[in-house]
Amino acid sequence: MKQDKIFEALASGPRRQILAYLSEQELPAGDIAARFAMSAPAVSRHLTVLVNAGLISSERRGQFVVYKLVPDNLVNTLTQFAFEICPVGAPLKRESRTAKKAAAKPRG
Repeated sequence: MKQDKIFEALASGPRRQILAYLSEQELPAGDIAARFAMSAPAVSRHLTVLVNAGLISSERRGQFVVYKLVPDNLVNTLTQFAFEICPVGAPLKRESRTAKKAAAKPRG
């Protein structure tokens, strides 16, 4: 399930930090790796997890791979999760439907 991949990706501190960096600007892999005290292959694995979860995308530009945030996937997943766990909207929808039906009934 896509949602599981996203939450798995978010479970890592370095991956959340990468998302924070990419929320400000697109970055080449080397610039991302330079911000961490870990090996380039370790950063590459984190980037792969984020790409596979659909949270970031990559594009080859010459000899560089540039990463950017895909904000809609994160927002949509978190919103869907919030409605599943805390379905505040369901009673409001039910109330709205009831009011709509009452307004549609002929009076008199």
